[in-house]
Amino acid sequence: MPENRPLVYLACPYSHESLSVMELRFHAVNRVAAKLMGQGLLMFSPISHTHPIAVAGNLPKGFDFWEKYDRAVLSCCGRVIVLMVPGWETSTGVQAEIRISQAMGIPIEYMTQDF
Repeated sequence: MPENRPLVYLACPYSHESLSVMELRFHAVNRVAAKLMGQGLLMFSPISHTHPIAVAGNLPKGFDFWEKYDRAVLSCCGRVIVLMVPGWETSTGVQAEIRISQAMGIPIEYMTQDF
Protein backbone atom coordinates (compact mmCIF):
# COMPACT_ATOMS: atom_id res chain seq x y z
CA MET A 1 0.00 0.00 0.00
CA PRO A 2 1.47 3.37 -0.93
CA GLU A 3 2.56 5.21 2.21
CA ASN A 4 0.99 8.42 0.99
CA ARG A 5 -2.43 6.72 0.72
CA PRO A 6 -3.03 4.76 3.94
CA LEU A 7 -6.83 4.81 3.59
CA VAL A 8 -8.43 1.42 2.91
CA TYR A 9 -11.74 1.25 1.00
CA LEU A 10 -14.13 -1.51 2.09
CA ALA A 11 -16.42 -2.52 -0.79
CA CYS A 12 -19.59 -4.50 -0.06
CA PRO A 13 -22.87 -5.05 -1.88
CA TYR A 14 -25.69 -2.84 -0.66
CA SER A 15 -28.61 -2.28 -3.06
CA HIS A 16 -31.33 -4.91 -3.03
CA GLU A 17 -35.07 -5.05 -3.61
CA SER A 18 -35.50 -5.98 0.05
CA LEU A 19 -34.86 -3.21 2.59
CA SER A 20 -34.13 -5.86 5.23
CA VAL A 21 -31.30 -7.29 3.08
CA MET A 22 -29.88 -3.79 2.67
CA GLU A 23 -30.02 -3.31 6.44
CA LEU A 24 -28.30 -6.69 7.03
CA ARG A 25 -25.53 -5.73 4.61
CA PHE A 26 -25.13 -2.37 6.38
CA HIS A 27 -24.67 -4.07 9.75
CA ALA A 28 -22.34 -6.75 8.35
CA VAL A 29 -19.99 -4.22 6.76
CA ASN A 30 -20.01 -2.12 9.94
CA ARG A 31 -18.88 -5.12 12.01
CA VAL A 32 -16.04 -5.88 9.59
CA ALA A 33 -15.00 -2.21 9.33
CA ALA A 34 -14.92 -1.96 13.13
CA LYS A 35 -12.78 -5.08 13.41
CA LEU A 36 -10.32 -3.79 10.80
CA MET A 37 -10.21 -0.36 12.46
CA GLY A 38 -9.50 -2.13 15.76
CA GLN A 39 -6.48 -3.70 14.04
CA GLY A 40 -5.20 -0.22 13.21
CA LEU A 41 -6.33 0.16 9.60
CA LEU A 42 -7.67 3.51 8.42
CA MET A 43 -10.96 2.37 6.92
CA PHE A 44 -13.51 3.99 4.67
CA SER A 45 -16.69 2.01 4.20
CA PRO A 46 -18.97 3.72 1.68
CA ILE A 47 -22.00 1.89 3.06
CA SER A 48 -21.16 2.68 6.68
CA HIS A 49 -20.50 6.30 5.87
CA THR A 50 -23.35 7.00 3.45
CA HIS A 51 -26.26 4.73 4.42
CA PRO A 52 -27.28 6.93 7.38
CA ILE A 53 -27.00 10.04 5.19
CA ALA A 54 -29.04 8.44 2.40
CA VAL A 55 -31.74 7.40 4.86
CA ALA A 56 -31.83 10.78 6.66
CA GLY A 57 -31.94 12.73 3.40
CA ASN A 58 -34.13 10.29 1.47
CA LEU A 59 -31.35 10.08 -1.14
CA PRO A 60 -31.08 7.39 -3.82
CA LYS A 61 -29.38 4.24 -2.58
CA GLY A 62 -28.02 2.91 -5.90
CA PHE A 63 -24.50 3.13 -7.30
CA ASP A 64 -25.54 5.52 -10.08
CA PHE A 65 -26.08 8.26 -7.53
CA TRP A 66 -22.97 7.50 -5.44
CA GLU A 67 -20.45 6.70 -8.22
CA LYS A 68 -18.93 10.20 -8.38
CA TYR A 69 -18.49 10.22 -4.61
CA ASP A 70 -16.99 6.72 -4.56
CA ARG A 71 -14.52 7.59 -7.34
CA ALA A 72 -13.33 10.61 -5.35
CA VAL A 73 -12.78 8.54 -2.23
CA LEU A 74 -11.11 5.69 -4.13
CA SER A 75 -8.59 8.17 -5.52
CA CYS A 76 -7.44 8.71 -1.91
CA CYS A 77 -7.11 5.01 -1.10
CA GLY A 78 -4.07 2.79 -1.22
CA ARG A 79 -5.96 -0.49 -1.01
CA VAL A 80 -9.44 -1.90 -1.57
CA ILE A 81 -10.92 -4.80 0.37
CA VAL A 82 -13.97 -6.50 -1.13
CA LEU A 83 -16.20 -8.07 1.49
CA MET A 84 -17.51 -11.28 -0.07
CA VAL A 85 -21.01 -11.36 1.42
CA PRO A 86 -23.75 -12.97 -0.68
CA GLY A 87 -24.37 -10.87 -3.76
CA TRP A 88 -20.89 -9.37 -4.11
CA GLU A 89 -20.22 -11.11 -7.44
CA THR A 90 -23.36 -9.70 -9.05
CA SER A 91 -23.42 -6.32 -7.33
CA THR A 92 -23.33 -3.47 -9.84
CA GLY A 93 -21.60 -1.22 -7.31
CA VAL A 94 -18.98 -3.70 -6.13
CA GLN A 95 -18.09 -4.76 -9.67
CA ALA A 96 -17.78 -1.08 -10.68
CA GLU A 97 -15.61 -0.37 -7.63
CA ILE A 98 -13.35 -3.26 -8.63
CA ARG A 99 -13.05 -1.97 -12.22
CA ILE A 100 -12.41 1.61 -11.04
CA SER A 101 -9.79 0.42 -8.55
CA GLN A 102 -8.04 -1.65 -11.21
CA ALA A 103 -8.01 1.35 -13.56
CA MET A 104 -6.49 3.48 -10.78
CA GLY A 105 -3.88 0.80 -10.01
CA ILE A 106 -5.19 0.23 -6.49
CA PRO A 107 -4.46 -3.24 -5.06
CA ILE A 108 -7.58 -5.29 -4.31
CA GLU A 109 -8.00 -7.96 -1.65
CA TYR A 110 -10.96 -10.24 -1.09
CA MET A 111 -12.19 -11.06 2.40
CA THR A 112 -14.88 -13.27 3.87
CA GLN A 113 -17.09 -12.03 6.66
CA ASP A 114 -15.50 -14.58 9.01
CA PHE A 115 -11.89 -13.44 8.65
